[in-house]
Amino acid sequence: MSQFDLFGTPPDDPPAGGRARQVDGPPASSSSSDDTDTPRRTGATRRGGVGAADIPPAMQTLGDRLPGHIRLGTSSWSFPGWKGIVWDDDYSDTKLSRQGLSAYASHPVLRCVGIDRSFYKPMSIVEYQKYAEQVPKDFRFLVKAPSVVTDAVVRGEKGEGLSANPCFLDARIATEQFVAPCLAGLGSKAGVLVFQVSPLPVELLRDVPGLIQRFETFFAALPPLPQGDVMPDGTTAPGPCYALEIRDGALLTPRLMRALGQLGVRYCIGLHARMPHVERQAAALALLDEMGAGPLVVRWNLNSAHRYEQAKAKYAPFDKIVDPDPTTRDVLAALATHYALAGHPVYVIVNNKAEGSSPLSCRALAERISELSQTSAAAGTE
Repeated sequence: MSQFDLFGTPPDDPPAGGRARQVDGPPASSSSSDDTDTPRRTGATRRGGVGAADIPPAMQTLGDRLPGHIRLGTSSWSFPGWKGIVWDDDYSDTKLSRQGLSAYASHPVLRCVGIDRSFYKPMSIVEYQKYAEQVPKDFRFLVKAPSVVTDAVVRGEKGEGLSANPCFLDARIATEQFVAPCLAGLGSKAGVLVFQVSPLPVELLRDVPGLIQRFETFFAALPPLPQGDVMPDGTTAPGPCYALEIRDGALLTPRLMRALGQLGVRYCIGLHARMPHVERQAAALALLDEMGAGPLVVRWNLNSAHRYEQAKAKYAPFDKIVDPDPTTRDVLAALATHYALAGHPVYVIVNNKAEGSSPLSCRALAERISELSQTSAAAGTE
């Protein structure tokens, strides 16, 4: 499903702690678009390559209206079921994983993408470079740190815990196996480096202050991130940032937000059945912003009503929205609009398991953001 192997079929976002390789269902035609406008082709199929789907004029207009600070994208891209939504034809997940990113990046609403395969196995500079070469200059990647430093437990093939992980929150390993190759390979296209901490053992959660101290020590030891490129007008574009995503609500405390704020690390709002609802996480983020606002980072991972495997079985082949969640969409759109109007970058990564089809969820988010942005602009002229 996601990019487990640069030239193979990878998993998307598996069950917490799981390491098993997942494979999507068969390709399916999309019945997702309500546009009656005559579509235009945004990318022709290269010989032996992957072509982009025809984009209706209304979708192009939506992309043009989306504020430039806002980047919406999906959690990986190798899904055959997106035919007619992102792809122009039937392709295997292997081919999409290897060659589909250029077609994906030509979509007017999809301005970033999540790299999940780096969570399962560290990637090389060359592998990151291959991705960067397929996308335009203003495209960005949200990359997950390898589990070797973000999971407190060493796990077996089925995700079962085997022993304590001696490499958990080891800044040297994180730098050598993740930060350095990621930045060298992606260059200015690196947007967010996310450390998604897997669900923690009960014995560690008994000492939340001690855990937060470990986070502080870890992030303080990571190398400083580069500044963004200098723009033609002399201003500096936002550079990459570090972000922390947790899977234990017990860690969502004012103390954690203060620690992240002092370090300049962003809190990643992670929408998952294990975590508090989006409003509570947004409130925690507001506390962090009191110490200095920065980018909004969101990963809409999973519908709160389902477990991972349930959502996968129900939603495959991910060609339509099955469980619309307008409440979450409205909150995320309001947050994105607020941060963009304040001049901060916005990164929202959506998983297929959120509503059924992540590119269609991104489209719905873009529509709501466009509405809110126009309303805010009109109010500002009164």
